[in-house]
Amino acid sequence: MKISVIMLTYNRGKLVGRAIESILNQTLRDFEFIIVDNGSTDQSGVIADSYATKDSRIRVIHRERGNIGSGRNTGLDIANGEWITFVDDDDWCEPDFLEFLMDLAMENNADIAICGAEKEENGHHSLIGIEEKVVLNAEEAIIELMWRKRFNNGFPTKLFKSSLLSGLRFPETGLYDDIHLMYKALGAANCIVSYGIVKYHVYRHEGNNSAATSQDRMITSQYLCDYRAAYRERTKWLCERFPSNAYYWYYFEWSFMISMVNKIIKNDLTGCSIHLNEMQQELSRHREKFINAPWILEYEREWVCNYA
Repeated sequence: MKISVIMLTYNRGKLVGRAIESILNQTLRDFEFIIVDNGSTDQSGVIADSYATKDSRIRVIHRERGNIGSGRNTGLDIANGEWITFVDDDDWCEPDFLEFLMDLAMENNADIAICGAEKEENGHHSLIGIEEKVVLNAEEAIIELMWRKRFNNGFPTKLFKSSLLSGLRFPETGLYDDIHLMYKALGAANCIVSYGIVKYHVYRHEGNNSAATSQDRMITSQYLCDYRAAYRERTKWLCERFPSNAYYWYYFEWSFMISMVNKIIKNDLTGCSIHLNEMQQELSRHREKFINAPWILEYEREWVCNYA
């Protein structure tokens, strides 16, 4: 029942030790810990090697610099566990993180188990997840994913049966890999269980790869290019896989676009005018369907009226 824990590290010399120790201190002891040094220029790789000399469960892979997806794929390609989970090198886990997820999966005969998380950003703490256990099928889980209340797109906090990921790989170009793959992983599962008790801690800081998702002024043209392409691909895939909910899938893409339009205009972001115009035109074409969607939020309706 071995678990493969995969962690990518890049220039996190001041934080990676905490992440490593939080895994080595797990109450569940039967795991392999794959650390992929993604071309670090600081001591991150050296620190990982030093832990590997003390604990045989750790395997360190040093590779040339690549994006997050290519680094995670390196870990997936050598993982031997029946189950796989991911941790980030600037985060840390509760001692029973692995045991909690494994018990949750076993008790509910689930292919994916999900716990809650606490996020620290600029000294403020917030919760990711709802402290209620729910058992979902693939379509239900994807809808919950879209609402981002029970769980989010991040691969940490989730334990996957390795067979689910055997035919899936992260994109090896672009900055944001989670959004490309999470819905496909959920879509391949027969049963997903989520119980939002906090077992994982997310640390957001200026150097964090996901900073743009919470700091509007960091949004760039490249960010929008990557995200818009990912959302288009997601909508197409979901409409083909679950056509009965096509209206839902289109709504969530429009919801993303109106959110981005609002952020660009509100923050007077430079360099995003082409994306702004394209998104406004697309929202105008689908204006009535979006406004009349049963799930539309009141502020989205207001933004559509103002911007589209």
